Amino acid sequence: MSEVGAKPGVAAKKKPSPIGGSLEPSKEIMALWKKVHQGMRTEFGEAIFRSWLKPLVLQAYYHGTMEVSVPTRFMRDWIQNHYAERILAMCTAADENIKKLQIVVVQNAIVEADDSDATEKKAVKANQNKKDEIASLSSPLDMRFTFDSFVIGKPNALAHAAARRVVESMSVPFNPLFIYGGVGLGKTHLMHAIAWQMNEHWPEKTVMYLSAEKFMYQFVRALRANDTMNFKEQFRSVDVLMIDDIQFIAGKESTQEEFFHTFNALVDQNKQIIISADKAPSDLTGIEERLRSRLAWGLVADIHPTTYDLRLGILQSKRAQLQANVPDSVLEFLALKVTSNIRELEGALNRIVAHSDVAKQEITLETTQEVLQDLLRAHDRRITIDEIQRKVAEHYNLRLTDMHSARRARNVARPRQVAMYLAKQLTARSLPEIGRKFGGRDHTTVMHAVRKIEELMDEDAQIAQDVDIVRRALTG
Repeated sequence: MSEVGAKPGVAAKKKPSPIGGSLEPSKEIMALWKKVHQGMRTEFGEAIFRSWLKPLVLQAYYHGTMEVSVPTRFMRDWIQNHYAERILAMCTAADENIKKLQIVVVQNAIVEADDSDATEKKAVKANQNKKDEIASLSSPLDMRFTFDSFVIGKPNALAHAAARRVVESMSVPFNPLFIYGGVGLGKTHLMHAIAWQMNEHWPEKTVMYLSAEKFMYQFVRALRANDTMNFKEQFRSVDVLMIDDIQFIAGKESTQEEFFHTFNALVDQNKQIIISADKAPSDLTGIEERLRSRLAWGLVADIHPTTYDLRLGILQSKRAQLQANVPDSVLEFLALKVTSNIRELEGALNRIVAHSDVAKQEITLETTQEVLQDLLRAHDRRITIDEIQRKVAEHYNLRLTDMHSARRARNVARPRQVAMYLAKQLTARSLPEIGRKFGGRDHTTVMHAVRKIEELMDEDAQIAQDVDIVRRALTG
């Protein structure tokens, strides 16, 4: 519950309380509240009234306290922080015996409508019908993918913060929000989390989430049924449009054309658009330049490849969800060995937990290596230090011998550090072994290179992108 106390300076003239301090609101207090409630339209404006204040319902009056309800905790907290003090002042102005405003949460509270609200009730019903229609077009949301279950680390901090900002802002903070990163790094998790939170915090808004493939399928089906007008109306009437994996419409000219016009129409109406992809807008091949340009209009937030600390945090969170008895040493081993993506990492933990349940066997480092031997062998087999050096040299247009040379020029030294970093991340080789493969360098040189690249990936978007590209070439 939340309450606001009356301000000092109440008018000297005393009027009797309309209900005499009773709990059940009388006709007089109901009439007073109705007048105050309708006055909020003028006081705060139509947009704020409809979004936040219209759902307020008078529940009780006792000892100078007006108790009103809203359907969600988020709405209660927002009103409490932004409007409650002024609402109390309006109530006190109507009856100076009113000293407090208490806001409680009552789910499924029904807003009383007066006789003039018949048209509005029809509009609400029509809006609900529209939301039901949109829901039938949207892709289902995974209940596991919420903000609460999203583990935050340096590689995904920006994308997470941007996602929360979109959900919590009353206006459109940036349009579109474009989230990109490699396979299995958490893009879809964030998209689902945004959709879940939007539906909870802004129940009056219509949110459509679907993959780019489903958008294309719906458009093609509308073309075949000669029903493109209905398609346009459906997609351009939403409040929030979320498209996952936009790269899948690459090369599909007619689908891109329709999405381009849908994008423009929604931006013109100040509706929120959220997009995800595996690459930054400028790197999307097969996408028209005018569309790539628009995708980069708002905030572009990338999710970098996972660090050891983030992988360990994800595994610890997953262990808690599974309520499994997995030793820390096993989690540390998995975080070190399974570096390709979060999906594979969580899958590895699921496998060893399932094996333990079925075999009635304690989870140890030895049993983990046994159960995951195919995964670990495949990982070690496809990635070697030699291959890492070749891929890095190709990416930076260097000679392979530069990986082993004593040259210290930055255009050579930095790629060499990238290769050392990837060797530490993607192989099980020790620091001395890695150093020997790079021209007999000391293990402290390798350690310095790893730390330097980790720092630069947080500070320099180009370095982070270079590392991501080479990593994908090696693990893909």
